[in-house]
Amino acid sequence: MSGHRAPEPAFPLAVCAEMVFLDLPFEERVRQIDDLGFAVEMWSWQDKNVPALADTGATFSSMTGYLHGNLVEPDAAKTLLATAEMTLETAGELGCPRLVVHPAELVEGRAARPMFREDGEMWLTALRTLERLAELGERVGVTYCLENLNTAVDHPGVPLARAGDTLALVEAVGSPRVRMMLDLYHAQIGEGNLVALVERAGRAIGEVQVADVPGRREPGTGEIFYPAVARALERVGYTGTVGLEAYASGDDIEALGRFRAAFTREPAEDEAPATDARGSPAYLQRRCE
Repeated sequence: MSGHRAPEPAFPLAVCAEMVFLDLPFEERVRQIDDLGFAVEMWSWQDKNVPALADTGATFSSMTGYLHGNLVEPDAAKTLLATAEMTLETAGELGCPRLVVHPAELVEGRAARPMFREDGEMWLTALRTLERLAELGERVGVTYCLENLNTAVDHPGVPLARAGDTLALVEAVGSPRVRMMLDLYHAQIGEGNLVALVERAGRAIGEVQVADVPGRREPGTGEIFYPAVARALERVGYTGTVGLEAYASGDDIEALGRFRAAFTREPAEDEAPATDARGSPAYLQRRCE
């Protein structure tokens, strides 16, 4: 035997249960994703059977961290903070370490109240609201991740949506409890130049989400060369989760296989496998840090 071991993903991988195995009940989607060795991302929790999700034993990587409100208007920001408090019990029950927030409340993927212009008050309100979330995250041990969005295709009318805006706000807060949910699908549509964006964001990244462009399908179906992005993530020292937030172009399991392949590298000959105390690959066993 040559001792050559099978390649493994360079990062912990997660899959959004809202977008695959759509013919299955939600709890069964979660079980299927878990059985395939991925952590689970999800959107809203109030329409889910949370005890049943907890009983699956799956690792939950991220979920939406509020119910209503937005970051950029004073009264709506108060609503966001109040519903963020309400979400913490669910996050604790699921062991979910990252909670996602957006500049505007999203209803079926669209801004609940479109705002096509930005002003200085929006920036200040967003900064103050994120600072309050940082305090909340510090108190309970979760990290809030501000997601960048695209306004050209999926989220028209959302202010402060571009990755550059998200990064500026996260860096202004300056807390390890507020980071970026760097969505590279949205960034490709809105800005492009993904490798430079990864290198610029660096330590501000709390989690990465991916899908290909156009079509929001799994990597390998569009214009983004994700292995190059993976190498950029490694260069900046990113060790966190990469999540697939995409619809399958065909068979779900085959799509998840293509996702895994895009973030898998051949190990060096002298590189020891990363394992946990039970001897299983660490990327399958540990909860995301």
